Amino acid sequence: MTKTSNRERIVKNYQELLAHGQKKLRETALEIIQAGIKGADPGVGTHEAVKLRGHNLLVGKKEYDLRHINHIYVVGAGKGAFPIAESLEKILGSRINQGVVMVKRGEKRRLKRIEVIEAGHPIPDENSVIGATKILQIAKAAGEGDLVFAAITGGSSALAALPPEGLKLEEIQKLTDMLLKSGAPIRDINAVRKHLSQLGGGLLVSHIQPAEAITLTLDTRAKDLPWPDMCLPDPSTFQDAIDVLNYYDLWNSIPPSIKQYLSDGRERPELETVKSFEGIKATMTSVASPSGACEAAAKRAEELGYNPAILSTHIDGEAAIIGICLAGIAQEIVEKKRPFSPPCVLISGGEMKVRVADKGGTGGPNQEFVLSFAEQLGPTHKVCCASVDTDGSDGPTDIAGGIVDGETVIRAKKSNINITSFLKNHNSSAALKMLGDTIITGHTGTNIVDLRVILIDD
Repeated sequence: MTKTSNRERIVKNYQELLAHGQKKLRETALEIIQAGIKGADPGVGTHEAVKLRGHNLLVGKKEYDLRHINHIYVVGAGKGAFPIAESLEKILGSRINQGVVMVKRGEKRRLKRIEVIEAGHPIPDENSVIGATKILQIAKAAGEGDLVFAAITGGSSALAALPPEGLKLEEIQKLTDMLLKSGAPIRDINAVRKHLSQLGGGLLVSHIQPAEAITLTLDTRAKDLPWPDMCLPDPSTFQDAIDVLNYYDLWNSIPPSIKQYLSDGRERPELETVKSFEGIKATMTSVASPSGACEAAAKRAEELGYNPAILSTHIDGEAAIIGICLAGIAQEIVEKKRPFSPPCVLISGGEMKVRVADKGGTGGPNQEFVLSFAEQLGPTHKVCCASVDTDGSDGPTDIAGGIVDGETVIRAKKSNINITSFLKNHNSSAALKMLGDTIITGHTGTNIVDLRVILIDD
């Protein structure tokens, strides 16, 4: 097969992952995974969505005559915000008057006209507040006849965290940590965070008025993942935020000042998030999606001689359970040649989760998924499975995901690695590190949640 060159490789520990196990299958799986990540490049998507033709600016299906535009601003936050901002700068150049985007620490690269600020994720830090304050200042400065591009993607709630007046960053940090450890889905976490932010729940777009807000974002295809929540109307309420904290037994443990603010918010409509964009000048365009990633992965699989099958871009839920289910499908294909004929590749997207107890280990949903898959699959020489969080950071780790094959359980047994025990303690990172099966990519510049690839040879 025509391999991806070293220079083009996203997986940084590519050779190490081929040093054991079923090399051919592993190599093919990694080729397909890398193609999928590249297929969700928001920088490429921005160039496709935003075009400058003379004085006319086309964004999606809408056209603007720049002779009637006073100023153009760019604000943004998230794991995919930088490539969007970079592409906007290449397209618009000196037409951009001012901008600031927030990126995860370690991702910073310079732009000429847009300030880039590194901040904490998933726990916000001091830079989160500094950057969010600058975003708010630009939003409020924009006036009639101005355009404000908002590059808002996954991670924006932490990277651009601006607590309401009277609340301290340290209190928001403590609450965020508690929510992340509770196992609450992102929908519930965001219901709380949006009510403790000066930008969330559509407030950014509200502040941008009377200028026009143009949101460029990533389409996750998951109903529970409203990444651009700063730029969307919010149906949740202060009572919903309180209900979430009660449901996960956190209400009596959170800082008293937050309890007071949320309680007061129920009686103060002026503090509520934006419920409707009626009369507001705002548009939204997706520049990358799970469908794009899965389709790019399928195309590469076909080029490599495999029959690709995109199972779904909506497979969400507990990582270990999904691992067991998909391993069962792989076993059926190996044994009965159904529901697909090998050689085939099963491709899927969606957002997996892991509910971690207080004394849980270190890992992430994609790592737990592949470990669970390997345990259920057992020994075979015909199957390989790779899974990554497309942003390059699976859970609270700097590991993108993992790769396993039919030799994984054999190697684990020889090395006295009890996979069942590691899964029970949600300590998948440790197990995969011992096996040499963690996938490392670093920041990828995209974030369309998880990408799973399962190869079944004939």
